[in-house]
Order: sequence, then C-alpha cells, then structure tokens
Amino acid sequence: MAEITITEAEQRRTTARILDVREDFEVEEGMIPGALHIPMGQLQARLSELDPAVPVIAVCRSGNRSAKVADALNGAGYTADTMTGGMIAWTGAGLPTT
Repeated sequence: MAEITITEAEQRRTTARILDVREDFEVEEGMIPGALHIPMGQLQARLSELDPAVPVIAVCRSGNRSAKVADALNGAGYTADTMTGGMIAWTGAGLPTT
C-alpha cells in the first residue's frame, strides 16, 4: 500500500476508483465526486462492488481507517492506496465535494 497525497488522488480520480469508507453520518458532510461509499464495516460483504482490475484509492476522515482498508484490499488481490490526511485534507485544500 502506498500513501498518496490529495493532489495525487485528484489527478488519479479518472483512472482509479475512489472508495470512501467513512460511516453514513460522515458522508453527509460531503464526499469526493464519483466516489463509491462502502463503510469500512461493510467492505467484506460488498467487495463484489469493486473491480479488481481498477486501482482503488481508499479515503476516510483522516487516513487511519483507509490505510487499514487499503492493506486488506491489497491482501485480497486488489491494487489499493490510501489518501494521506483523508477528507480533512481534501476539504481543507478546497477540493470539490458532493
């Protein structure tokens, strides 16, 4: 797993799947446009929603949960990175949310 910056995540949004692993109440505050929302606790049951051929960028509030998810995805045969600083860094930089 690699830690990527918000700038790298923004640049790779069209070639990678952004996976938001925050809880429903956190996502209500906004998420990265086009991201797939699967709360961390539901990942195992919903893994089929991810295409193993498409790289994943895992995102959470600050970067802790997404690092665990990226590790788990890599262990399951996916290519996954985590976005350092999470949505706190993304929104702090003024990047778009829906």
